[in-house]
Amino acid sequence: MNGRTIYLLAALAGGAILPVQVALNTLLRRYVGQPMQVTFISYLAGTLASLIICLLARYPLPALTSLSQTSWWMWIGGCLGTLYVWSTIFATPKIGAALALALTIAGQMIAALFLDHYGALGLTKYAASPTRIVGVVFVILGVSLVAGSKAVIE
Repeated sequence: MNGRTIYLLAALAGGAILPVQVALNTLLRRYVGQPMQVTFISYLAGTLASLIICLLARYPLPALTSLSQTSWWMWIGGCLGTLYVWSTIFATPKIGAALALALTIAGQMIAALFLDHYGALGLTKYAASPTRIVGVVFVILGVSLVAGSKAVIE
């Protein structure tokens, strides 16, 4: 296993977990009600899990001097995550998990291509080469195939 493999596997595992998260959140919505309420519960559980992991790993608290050097906009990642979780809880019951996640992945790929190309938000620049653009087009074509099959199994 080379040094990059662990990162590839971590990204793959993170992607494999997303449909399970979407399904669990959608199921929880049946009992709780509104998508934003489920989003809150999901983030509360995630916050508690993160806290427990940090405590068990004995990670120190970040220094206030380090935190004070950040910009306000660096803190909105959690807000964007809230929008993502809410959108999947909102959309999945009406369009299905496969299409909801296919559209999520297409949106991620399009945005990531721009972020990489421009090195936006502190990312390393990776050119939007023709090969990478074709890869994103294939993702969009895949989404179209998933969207085109609307059969519901009862």
